[in-house]
Amino acid sequence: MKSLFHSAFLTTLLCWLCGLTLLASATSCSQEQKAKVQDALPGVLTGNQGPQPTLDSVYVARQMLAEPAFKNQLDWAKKFYKARDYRLGWFKNHEVVPQAKKLLEVINQAGDEGLDPKKYKIKNFDKMFAELDKARGDTTQRNDLEKQIDVALSGTYFAWASDFYRGIVNPREVKNIDWDVKRNKIKLHKALMTILQERESTYPYYEFEPLHPEYDRLKKALAEYRAIQRNGGWPTLPAGTKLKPGDTSPTVALLRRRLLDEPGTPAQGVATPVQTVANNGPSDGAAPAPAAQQYDGELVAAVKKFQQQTGQRADGIVGGETLRLLNIPLDKRIDQIILNMERWRWIPKRFEQNYLLVNIPDYKLHLVEDGKEVMTMNVIVGKTLNATPVFSDKMEYVVLAPYWNVPFSIIDKEMRPKLVANPQAYLDRLDMEVVKGWGAKATPIDPTTVDWANLTQANWKYTLRRRPGPKNDLGDVKFIFPNSNDIYLHDTPHDELFSQTKRNFSHGCVRVAEPIKLATYLLRNKPGYDENTILSTIGERQEKYITLPEKLPVYLVYFTAWVDDAGHLNFRDDIYGHDKNLAKEYFN
Repeated sequence: MKSLFHSAFLTTLLCWLCGLTLLASATSCSQEQKAKVQDALPGVLTGNQGPQPTLDSVYVARQMLAEPAFKNQLDWAKKFYKARDYRLGWFKNHEVVPQAKKLLEVINQAGDEGLDPKKYKIKNFDKMFAELDKARGDTTQRNDLEKQIDVALSGTYFAWASDFYRGIVNPREVKNIDWDVKRNKIKLHKALMTILQERESTYPYYEFEPLHPEYDRLKKALAEYRAIQRNGGWPTLPAGTKLKPGDTSPTVALLRRRLLDEPGTPAQGVATPVQTVANNGPSDGAAPAPAAQQYDGELVAAVKKFQQQTGQRADGIVGGETLRLLNIPLDKRIDQIILNMERWRWIPKRFEQNYLLVNIPDYKLHLVEDGKEVMTMNVIVGKTLNATPVFSDKMEYVVLAPYWNVPFSIIDKEMRPKLVANPQAYLDRLDMEVVKGWGAKATPIDPTTVDWANLTQANWKYTLRRRPGPKNDLGDVKFIFPNSNDIYLHDTPHDELFSQTKRNFSHGCVRVAEPIKLATYLLRNKPGYDENTILSTIGERQEKYITLPEKLPVYLVYFTAWVDDAGHLNFRDDIYGHDKNLAKEYFN
């Protein structure tokens, strides 16, 4: 009997202990699950704090429209809150998320981006946060303040991000800004969701960072130039300065401070009166010039480097164009950097893996494959009166031994008098013909039957073209990316022009220095078109269109300041006045 009782007691005790264990386990699991839910959904019950308040579309619209600086951001705010079922974005468990502090820090530093921090300090968040802290004991007041603050933070973000990621100036809305490159289609409400860690992205939105490394390089250059500015700027060389390697002159000391002093040091900007020596050297019988006045060695190398970085011939001679560029005011260079940072905000979020880019003010073509530059060459672009437009498209054809179809503007302004006098002799001399129809179906007509004297754009029904051959203005190859501007890349019989440092000579199209090399590369995946085949086809003087296996994105862009891969800041002249026009919009 005693044994039986003992056994029953032990069994009961074991069952009781097991029950306690299961209860503790269940309680622990329940608390863990609850914590996970609270982390995932900021609006659930959080102890005695009550539920996180929510918004609705009417409230969001009312708050955004009540602040003039937020009105243009209303659509982004609607998309943002609708995507999250109108839950607050900047609060979690009634606490402001760390990203809010980061946003306000970024705005304080907006000047580093060439932006004005005052523009984004729309709400007094210090005051709003203080009021929120006082309202902790009043649930109704606290919830109302959380809603106000949340929409205010979103409106502030969209105001800043719109400028930072899309640009202060919309080039498609300003008539005198020539920029028709495909748009940057960044969706700011999704960028904000990335910042709040509610979605993943391959773009660095979560760190409030720029999209392009080229922009970041310019930002660092801007900081360096502003450091120079804070320390007094840089010295101005006397008008009429002329220095050749080996010369001696008091001006050399100024030149040394201009180019060799470390950026940001006080000496960089301290200019002292200098007497100009007409012959840049000592007179007969004079004592030898101090070493500090000798223009040689390291300083000559610095001048050549400066010339390279400003698009000049690196001959080491100071004077003329080099002197002009050395004396461009620091403030103007700072503005130039900022304007080119703005253009990077207009560029699509990323380039394709393969593309061709021409930077018009630099007179350079860059060919990129798998994200790496594989070819670069000099180009010739349009004259100021025939400016090459800034746009993007896709290359589809390579044309060997092309005809050149003469634009009506050239017929009207340049050729009309001689066509009126003796059209047949004039056209024979130019190896040209007048045809009716297009392409292979085009048929020649007698040029004497055309009333050249009374010709207008409206009654011009033919095509005046130059036959393939050595006189052809398009040379041996033409590269077509169909566009409304009728702009393309092409060869030229005037190779001597590529030796010039400033190469804006064309009527708008882009002439390339190495057309056969470019054609061979573009047709490398086209069976039967190696370099020998291309050359033999050109020799037949029969126009031949070849369709590219894949369309190649083409960008004709306009950057007058950039930092190269070696870390050197480059400047180019504003050959078409686009910087000037953009500055009027940006800085006003």
